[in-house]
Amino acid sequence: MRFTSGFADDPFDKPPCRGCSSYLTEPYVKCAECGPPPFLLCLQCFTRGFEYKKHQSDHTYEIMTSDFPVLDPNWTAQEEMALLEAVMDCGFGNWQDVANQMCTKSKEECEKHYMKHFINNPLFASTLLNLKQAEEAQHNETAIPFHPADDPPRPTFDSLLSRDMAGYMPARADFEFDNYAEWDLRDIDFVEDDSDILHALKIAVVDIYHSRLKERQRRKKIIRDHGLINLRKFQILERRYPKEVQDLYETMRRFARILGPVEHDKFIESHALEFELRREIKRLQEYRAAGITNFCSARTYDHLKKTRDEERLKRTMLSEVLQYIQDSSACQQWLSRQADMYGHSKAVLCAPVCSDWSRRSAPPLNLTGLPGTEKLNEKEKELCQMVRLVPGAYLEYKAALVNECNKQGGLRLAQARALIKIDVNKTRKIYDFLIREGYITKA
Repeated sequence: MRFTSGFADDPFDKPPCRGCSSYLTEPYVKCAECGPPPFLLCLQCFTRGFEYKKHQSDHTYEIMTSDFPVLDPNWTAQEEMALLEAVMDCGFGNWQDVANQMCTKSKEECEKHYMKHFINNPLFASTLLNLKQAEEAQHNETAIPFHPADDPPRPTFDSLLSRDMAGYMPARADFEFDNYAEWDLRDIDFVEDDSDILHALKIAVVDIYHSRLKERQRRKKIIRDHGLINLRKFQILERRYPKEVQDLYETMRRFARILGPVEHDKFIESHALEFELRREIKRLQEYRAAGITNFCSARTYDHLKKTRDEERLKRTMLSEVLQYIQDSSACQQWLSRQADMYGHSKAVLCAPVCSDWSRRSAPPLNLTGLPGTEKLNEKEKELCQMVRLVPGAYLEYKAALVNECNKQGGLRLAQARALIKIDVNKTRKIYDFLIREGYITKA
């Protein structure tokens, strides 16, 4: 016979007694020769000499109890566990609520014991100090400095910012990922009467659950290690690289989980440095070919080269206008090239040159027979006709914008464009229409 620590304080966390099927309360008896699963008996069934299948009344046994001190002679192990659970439930500092949940200790006793043994314990302090020193030493050896992350924002659940933060929940310091994996195990119970096939099936379900836990932990580790909690800040950091390096960053993103955060950043930084060196070498070779031997002459050369390029571009644009001014299709092609090179503003300014030959705007969309038309009012039908948007798509975009506006308390045009990935001009017309009709409000 020996005494062993039992389960948690909640009797519903323990298996029932194998004799009378009642919930076990400490102290109770565990057979040392039967199991797994453990063969547990309450004191009443144990004193009657209960026997079942392979279990005999003369087997050796253990008395399961938590009624012994651990850190303080006046605190039992059961009270220590109850204190930790109460602090987790009520929060650190809410000592009155902690004492009310424990029922056996006062507010002052709970606070004094927790601060003495779990906060100011020299053993714990030295362990944390060693871990911190080891972490600092590891950071000093790396080429890229890492600093503690800022306090992350606290968005509402399922908002746009929450999705950008990969479902991060700051209050729990955890991520919203596969939180229902435990549902498959809630009704599984291993008993001795199970057939071999049923037992193997239950083992397979447990193995599947373990694999889901490993995958959950793997994804959380990748998000934490690579700093992907705030995706927008991560994207801003990416934009500091040239476009060629950004393309490489996007291509190599899938390999980041293999290299690790430090090695991956070193890899990208080294390629960014290589790109800068190649560009600088090419510029120096151009100076050498032009006969330039000092940087003062190089600055003059760059200024004159920029001026020559601008003059050449102006002559090219003028010659193209004179050549194609009488040809409407050629004029449209020229305007398209200018829009691609300089943006829409210059193309719009040049549009009056050939306004007589410009393409007519597309006719309004015919909504007859299209699904969802009967759900629109007259103004919405007119909007769909003008922007050439089918009613089903409009209703879907409208629901998404209204839902996001209700969550955020308002909606900006940039948020609307991030929600619905269509032409920005159509998005603006839909956004202005919903604002004008009172379906949404500006943030």
